[in-house]
Amino acid sequence: MPTESYDQIAIFSVVAQERSFTRAAAKLNMSQPALSRAMRQLEERLGVRLLARTTRSVSPTEAGERLLRVVAPKFEEIDSELALLSEFRDRPAGTLRITAGEHAAITLLQPVLAKLLPDNPDLNIEIIVDYGLTDIVAEGYDAGVRLGEQVAKDMIAVRIGPDMRMAVVGSPAYFRRYPLPKVPRDLMQHNCINVRLPTYGGIFSWEFAKKGQEVKVRVEGQLVFNTLALRMEAALQGLGLAYLPEDLVQAHLADGRLIRVLADWCEAFSGYHLYYPSRRQASPAFTLFRDALRHSA
Repeated sequence: MPTESYDQIAIFSVVAQERSFTRAAAKLNMSQPALSRAMRQLEERLGVRLLARTTRSVSPTEAGERLLRVVAPKFEEIDSELALLSEFRDRPAGTLRITAGEHAAITLLQPVLAKLLPDNPDLNIEIIVDYGLTDIVAEGYDAGVRLGEQVAKDMIAVRIGPDMRMAVVGSPAYFRRYPLPKVPRDLMQHNCINVRLPTYGGIFSWEFAKKGQEVKVRVEGQLVFNTLALRMEAALQGLGLAYLPEDLVQAHLADGRLIRVLADWCEAFSGYHLYYPSRRQASPAFTLFRDALRHSA
């Protein structure tokens, strides 16, 4: 059915309920000639009379009564749903889907969720931990969180975290068996805990930099994981050296459970950014979430 037919049926519903062209025209904010023309076109398209007109009144015919019984509740339901949708524009409500790496989800997103959700009961947030460089538009995400250098140029990027550093760590028990590495190449003689990331198509090479000199080392070892928690636990158990975000290991460095090496080769790099495809029509829910992340940085 053409779009104008739906408009005309909606107009018919108002006329039939008001039983007056004058009152219906005022309610619909349209002229009486335009309203009469819409009704005439609808009746011609359907091939039946829907309204019985006299000089003093308008009433639905039997066919009009049947149509009114069917369509009036439907239009009321549509109006109700549209009113509910408007609430998404006026308050934080609905579901946000966010993709992020494990470290960002733990250190940045989780603390913000603990602050936002109790005060916003109509806000739902789904976080998918994914190490790949996800196409957030194709996959239906509202936004993603990645390191600044990984964000595509056509995305809006909002910084939500400080610069970061990595740390190479091992347990005291491990270093009783192996010498301390002095330069990144020494790691090739160590039992290293590897990480497999889809972003890099396989085993991740450990990256180092010092005074403009950049070095990538493809380390080897008995263990390969794709989660931070398992790599951390393996390092604490003395099963090898791990390459982990500095902030995650600081407590274990302070209490002596881990020892850091090659610190002078681990320079700072750009921290996490929230990225999304457009500035337009940001919902209250997304605006609240974005601003909370930005303010926590």
